Amino acid sequence: MAELISADLLDILVCLDDHAPLEELVDESALRCTGCGLHYPVRDGIPWMLEEEAYRPGEPATES
Repeated sequence: MAELISADLLDILVCLDDHAPLEELVDESALRCTGCGLHYPVRDGIPWMLEEEAYRPGEPATES
């Protein structure tokens, strides 16, 4: 299976909300928090770890 980001980087990233580990969702180009379920987009191999970029699937998108 293809990787979005390196395993070393994934090992040190945690959710901004609850500090739980993240897992890759290659088909969605996102990282998902294993605790609270927040998703962080990955664009061009770079995880966008910003509160305003985080989303929960099924919730309406917020406009910046």
